[in-house]
Amino acid sequence: MWFKCAGATVVFDGVDAPTTQTFGLGMYEEATPTALDEIEEFYFQRGAEPMHEVCPFAGTPTLDLLCSRGYHPFEISNVMYRAVEISSEQLAPNISVRTITADEAKLWSSISARGWADEHPELEEFLLDLGAVCAARRGSPCFLAEVAGLPGAAGTLIMHDGVALFGGSATVPEMRRRGLQAALLHERMRYAAEHGCDLAMMVAEAGSNSQRNAERKGLQVAYTRSKWRLGRRQ
Repeated sequence: MWFKCAGATVVFDGVDAPTTQTFGLGMYEEATPTALDEIEEFYFQRGAEPMHEVCPFAGTPTLDLLCSRGYHPFEISNVMYRAVEISSEQLAPNISVRTITADEAKLWSSISARGWADEHPELEEFLLDLGAVCAARRGSPCFLAEVAGLPGAAGTLIMHDGVALFGGSATVPEMRRRGLQAALLHERMRYAAEHGCDLAMMVAEAGSNSQRNAERKGLQVAYTRSKWRLGRRQ
């Protein structure tokens, strides 16, 4: 469920879904108290906390308005980009990356959920449900990275108008530091190039291992975004 308000896209995917938030607040139109009243009421009526993903280009007036209404930042991440190119680098002999078949949605979901739930346990149930949606969505193949045939990491690739968004990457705890994230980046880049994309982007927590892995693959920071939350109405 979604609608537009003051230029922002207001999304509700479930009470605890990480995608239940606004996108583009303050970017296309001025964020006003009246607009936030409408957005907040929309979320409160559904039992959800109002949350906003804010680009720094929205400017300090948007941030000042959120602060004045009691919002607090809870996430800082970097949006990264690079040109899509096929690398001559080869994967380690025991590592393989492949796209999943329709009947592997549950397998992909379980790997993704286990990887994310280690640091974000609140996302586990949502990610398990998301797998079926990801597997069925057009133009967004799901990838599994394996060590000696054993799945250990999952990621998605969303392609639109020549842009390839690398998303959802996670590795199960017991198979980390084996090069699976680098392999996922490598193979998704190759897939994107073969399907006509010329710009790659991804989002990583600021200063995280994911950001460092991305930088080693040539991605650089376009801008740093923040997420803001207002608690549920009592």
